[in-house]
Formats: sequence, structure tokens, C-alpha cells
Amino acid sequence: MLVLLIIDMAKFHSIKIADIYKETRDCSVLTFEVPEELSQEFQFKQGQHLTLRAIIDGEDVRRSYSLCSSPVENKWKVAVKRINGGVFSSFVNDSLKKNDFLEIMPPSGKFNTTISTDKAKNYIAFAAGSGITPILSIIKTHLATEPNSTFKLFYLNRSVKSIIFKEEIEQLKNRYFGRFEIFHFLTKEHRSIELLNGRFTKEKIQILTDKIIDVPTIDECFICGPEEMIFLLRDELVAAGLDKDKIHYELFTSGISEADKERIKKIVEHKAEGTDVTIIDGGKEFHFVMDEAYDNILDGALAAGADLPFACKGGVCSTCKCKVIEGEVEMKVNYALDAHDVAKGLVLSCQAVPTTDKVVVDFGV
Repeated sequence: MLVLLIIDMAKFHSIKIADIYKETRDCSVLTFEVPEELSQEFQFKQGQHLTLRAIIDGEDVRRSYSLCSSPVENKWKVAVKRINGGVFSSFVNDSLKKNDFLEIMPPSGKFNTTISTDKAKNYIAFAAGSGITPILSIIKTHLATEPNSTFKLFYLNRSVKSIIFKEEIEQLKNRYFGRFEIFHFLTKEHRSIELLNGRFTKEKIQILTDKIIDVPTIDECFICGPEEMIFLLRDELVAAGLDKDKIHYELFTSGISEADKERIKKIVEHKAEGTDVTIIDGGKEFHFVMDEAYDNILDGALAAGADLPFACKGGVCSTCKCKVIEGEVEMKVNYALDAHDVAKGLVLSCQAVPTTDKVVVDFGV
């Protein structure tokens, strides 16, 4: 006899909004009041994110937002910038108020490195727009806990008024004078220093690595922003001599190239029909057969009644990751897992297309 267990794997908690304010015209900052009984479960590392959930116009909408606060502050804060047409970001900026509640998953993500309190390390970071949120958490944490370390931040925005956390960044510069430097790049306002006008380009990065960044002395580099910017910076920094393993990045949004679209089409064409899927979490199992209307494990499982962790559904946030125990899948895109993760059998369930008749995956990873 086959028993179907509908199990809640998403682990959301109802958390009160302790404060909400406008950082810029189109960006709200939320501070959450995590109750004492959940403080241990909600402990986080710099650079991690929260997955938020709300029912908006009858739809279950989830999004991941990086914590902009530092673990040393013992605060849980996120910044939500309005995106044109963005259902969740518009909801936050237009409707939420202090003392409202949101459903929130405990922190996750690995956009960080180990704190070295007894070492003097040199860090650099590049951010664009709201990409500053995890970077700010990282900067505050390393400067506070590594008294001899330094940080250089290269921050790209449209205008001075659009700079998220401008005042807080200036305060950090004053507090850690000589250890923290900030370089603002603007695309819609002219600066007296030509280097600081416009987006990052190959030529600008070469100037930075020749005159401002002492590449041989850099211990770690963090990048957060659009895919095109991230990979341009990564490639140029590697060309300048920075070890690729020292470069850590996180995508906020991602576009799919024509080549990727063609590759995805071929993967979907190889999908096995009627795959028998078993989902494991905490010793419990959920069994279902893939419906032909869905091409990935996450959507198939949700349609069958499972409550799984997910947020972006775009292969970026890694909230829906799981491990393949039996069978085979192919991922349509993967912007979140590195080569080591993939080698261990980890996949993004929102991108995992079953290619065998039976697949077993474990979400308890």
C-alpha cells in the first residue's frame, strides 16, 4: 500500500515587521522582530538571505532578499527595491507597514567566507544598485570582527539620490577610517573624475587594477549585481592576476541567452515521461508521478500537493536545492551552485528535468 504524506518542507515562520522606512524613493528597508524562541534558528552569516512569502491577490508569492544587517548587530534587516511590474516588491513598497506580519524562512545562502579574527586581510567588493545589500552585511561583519583587515568598495548607481545606504556607508567610512574606502560610480550624473562616470568596462577595470587595486595583496573579492557585470569583472580580475577561487559572486537577476534557450529546449525534449519521483525530507517521503504539463521536479511536486522551499524559480537563489539520491536529472540553468555542489549531486529542483523513469531527491541538505 502506497502512502502519500503531504509534508511541509518550507519551514516558514510568521514574523512581525518591527520597522519599515524608505531608504530611497523606490526602496523600503524592513526590520524584523524575530522572537527569542526563534533566535537560534534565525542566526545567520554575513551575505545570507531570507525568503519571504505573502498571499497577494490570492497567489502564493515568494522572493529572496539578502540581509543588509550584520550578525554582530543582532538585527534582521532587508532592503526591497521596487521592480517595474514586480508583484512582491510593489506589495512591500506600497502596502506593508510596521507591525504587519510576513511569512519568513530561516536564513540561508553561502555568499560569504570564514571570519579570520587574527589575520589582516584585504577585501574588495563591487556592487550595483540593490546588490549592495549582501555586500553591506559582509563589509560590516569583516571590519567589525577583523580589526586589521581592509575593504575597498566600488559601487555603481544611476544617481546620488538612488544610492541605497549612502549615509550608512559614509558612517562606516568614518568609523573605519584608513581601513574602508568607497568609490561611487554613477551612470546618470557627471562626476569630475572621468573614471567614476558610467558603468564598469574592460578599460575601467584595467585602470582600477593598475592604479587602485593591488591585485597580489587581495585575499577575497565579492561581486553582486547583474550577470553581465559580474562575469565581466570576474574575467578581467582573473586576467589581472586574481585567483578565480578568491572571487565570490551572487546574481540578483539573470537573463537567458539565445544559446541557453536552445540548450534548455533540448534538455526538455529529453525529459522522461511519467517519472516516478520520491521526495525525502527529515525521514519522511512524498511520492508522485510527473505530470506531462510540468518539466521540472519543483513544479511537478507543487502541483501534486507538496509544500517545498522555493523563491525565485529562476536558478538564482538556491532556496529549492536538493540532492539526487537515485536516477538522473538535467538542470536547465544553474546560477547558484558551484562545481563542488554539483559534484556532490546537488541540483536546483526548479531547474531539474527528470531524464530517467525513477528519481529520488533529498531536500534535507
